[in-house]
Amino acid sequence: MVTVMKGKIAIITGASQGIGREIALVLASEGVRCGLFARNLQKLEAVASDIMAAGGPEAICCQVDVSKAEAADAAVKQFIEKAGGIDFLVNNAGCTRDNLLLRMKNDDWDEVIATDLSGVFYITRAALRPMLRARGGRIVTITSVVGEMGNAGQSNYAAAKAGIIGFTKSVAREVGSRSITVNAVAPGYIDTEMTSKLTDEVKKAFVETVPLARMGTAADVAGTVKFLVSDAAAYITGQVIGVNGGMYM
Repeated sequence: MVTVMKGKIAIITGASQGIGREIALVLASEGVRCGLFARNLQKLEAVASDIMAAGGPEAICCQVDVSKAEAADAAVKQFIEKAGGIDFLVNNAGCTRDNLLLRMKNDDWDEVIATDLSGVFYITRAALRPMLRARGGRIVTITSVVGEMGNAGQSNYAAAKAGIIGFTKSVAREVGSRSITVNAVAPGYIDTEMTSKLTDEVKKAFVETVPLARMGTAADVAGTVKFLVSDAAAYITGQVIGVNGGMYM
């Protein structure tokens, strides 16, 4: 199917599973050639195979730890050289190391900040250079409802996700004159591999806080990302779009 997205080129970080995988599948279904970034190459190759099986364009797998500045910069550069450019960037890579603040180890703090916040900085900085030369692009970063409302036991994760919001608004102001939009999507309680580890009791308690009375899906998030990179969202920038079923308003 010919769409306005057909032939575009995107990087999706954290594309090996969950929300990142779904975003890659949705964009590829519109004809977008995707660069799949994550640490686990085997999982990335499985996603690339799923894209091809669904009739999407060939994806490029890039094994990289986005928390490492030089590695992130090199991966973006190599991808752009191979793909021929970049139109969309979706920052999705992240990790959690939950604990109450007084019990949180330095390494748990550092790892989450490095991956969830610094990784966004490294990848975005590298991707912006060709976007600025092309005078156009779309950047979407996955933050979290936790970055807006906080959550006990997740001070590291909440700090990183709140940082993404400030980062998004600042970069949007810097690059808007070049027709580059920069937005964030803040998922709430989403049914993914990460949340599947929770007990039924904990899941039930979470759902009770959601006005729509259900968990969200990776498809809910991916659909919002698809909108934000589309021409329909050309006049939207510096915004945080909540995908949380009303959990936070």
